[in-house]
Amino acid sequence: MAKKEIALIVGAGRGLSASLTRLFASENMEVAIAARNVDKLSSLCQETGAKSYTCDATQISQVDDLFSSVTSDIGEPDIVVYNASNRARGPVQELDPEAVRQAIEISCFGGFLVAQAAAKQMIPQGRGTILLTGASASVKGYPNSSSFAMGKFGLRGLGQALARELQPQNIHVAHFVIDGGILQGPEDKRASERGEDAMLRPEEIAKDYLHVHRQHRSSWTWEIELRPWVEKF
Repeated sequence: MAKKEIALIVGAGRGLSASLTRLFASENMEVAIAARNVDKLSSLCQETGAKSYTCDATQISQVDDLFSSVTSDIGEPDIVVYNASNRARGPVQELDPEAVRQAIEISCFGGFLVAQAAAKQMIPQGRGTILLTGASASVKGYPNSSSFAMGKFGLRGLGQALARELQPQNIHVAHFVIDGGILQGPEDKRASERGEDAMLRPEEIAKDYLHVHRQHRSSWTWEIELRPWVEKF
């Protein structure tokens, strides 16, 4: 019997992370999900059989402990998804520098720590997939959102550099530009305000993550942009 693939999603919650968890579980993967607050993950774990782990991805020791625990419990991950982000909103002259620091650390530095930990395990194995979740702010900065742009631009740069560095070692690194709002459930008021066609469905995004993971190495991509068909870009 073939070994089950193991997936680790860092920055888990509802929306995209939950859809990834459900899809990976339906593909007979062993799934580990990590967040700073794991209480919110209990129902998802019950539904999918995923295992939850507490982790602040900006803390080196916690990321190391996460990979050690997942490896001990279910094995070394074949696919690692970094889905955490944060932002401090407001005019640049009014922003709290510490809030900006936190936003950049969560959106970008945490992605580096998770990708580094994943690479340390995947390089000796000679295989693996690392997927990073970006946003519109990965490629264009918006007013009153400078912290988000800095974090997401940095994460995209990380993805591009690692794709070139790790591809020759059979490790697939890809970055996703999610250009638009993701539906967070049936109670998400933005759908009624913007119109259903203006929102990305998380279960459809998840299918693209799985497709990239399953791409044959003769036709790897390092980046995909996803947006609703009515979104301007």
